[in-house]
Amino acid sequence: MTKIKTIAFYLPQFHPIPENDLWWGNGFTEWTNVAKAKPLFPGHYQPHVPADLGFYDLRLPESRKAQAELAEKYGIGGFCYWHYWFGNGKRILERPFNEVLESGEPNFPFCLAWANESWSGIWHGNPKTVLMEQVYPGVSDYISHFNYLLPAFKDDRYIKINGKPLFLVYQPLQIPDLKLFVKTFRELADKNGLKGLHLVATNVEVDWDCKENGFDALTPAVHTKDSYLKSANKVVDLYRRAKTSRLSKYYKKYFKRPTRIYNYKDAIQDFNEDAGENLYYPTVIPNWDNSPRSGVNGFVLHDSTPDLFKKALLNAKKRVESYASENQIIFIKSWNEWAEGNHLEPDLKFGHQYLQVVKDVLDD
Repeated sequence: MTKIKTIAFYLPQFHPIPENDLWWGNGFTEWTNVAKAKPLFPGHYQPHVPADLGFYDLRLPESRKAQAELAEKYGIGGFCYWHYWFGNGKRILERPFNEVLESGEPNFPFCLAWANESWSGIWHGNPKTVLMEQVYPGVSDYISHFNYLLPAFKDDRYIKINGKPLFLVYQPLQIPDLKLFVKTFRELADKNGLKGLHLVATNVEVDWDCKENGFDALTPAVHTKDSYLKSANKVVDLYRRAKTSRLSKYYKKYFKRPTRIYNYKDAIQDFNEDAGENLYYPTVIPNWDNSPRSGVNGFVLHDSTPDLFKKALLNAKKRVESYASENQIIFIKSWNEWAEGNHLEPDLKFGHQYLQVVKDVLDD
């Protein structure tokens, strides 16, 4: 069996919080968007309806345990929980992970990724409305942030690379004093008896200089770049190429479908880019379709299948199998981002097929 570790990003959105009640109405969770999704064009696979785990509530330890048991059964090496720290100590959606940490259950490996970006109204097609602003108050806030994370870093379940806790930063280029942030976190790791930190940047290009910026590795964003995607629909392609917003506006108004529809098969990455001296962890997606959140403003990868996902995962495996054993890591986006159409959790259409692909690739 391979030594490769697959780490699946994990969204803690599936429980009510006061902020979502205020913005979207009482009881809103990510399931609200998932359940109301409708097909926007012929052959569009929507809605995605969960199978084995149902429309769970992440406040329930039974739900979190069932997720971990399913992930472990199919060889997932751990969850990477999205972690929200907006500055000045402001957190959101922290309850599920806090309860995992405090209870010791489930006994399943994990790490954290700082989702450092402002929240907007994009889920309801209004991306210009800022709901929660990400700010960077400076070193005192970085110290508070680190101290909040320290109990997790010291947990035996926390994923470590050469003994160093693995921590991801979603938008490092948005941190105005990035080197100060890195310096502060690394110094505090030393002072608190850690062997260091294994810092991984996302949303950067493969030639971004990790060493110069104080990071150990990168995993480029799962891009929705037109440069390597072909449209799945010739009419859509025509309107997408027409650069005037007027045409796009009328298209959405009268045809009621996104202007960004692509084939999943055209988005499969080879992961053979030249990363120079950077350590490059690939991120693989089972699919992408955020139309449940954004409607006609969404981005759709059409016609994903388990076989095509396997091709993408094999490409990622080829990238990392020559690495040192500690660095043989593949990220999967995601375990449960249902309203973005990328989830390994079983749905009614495919069941366990995507999970089985992970197991087969790792067992090969």
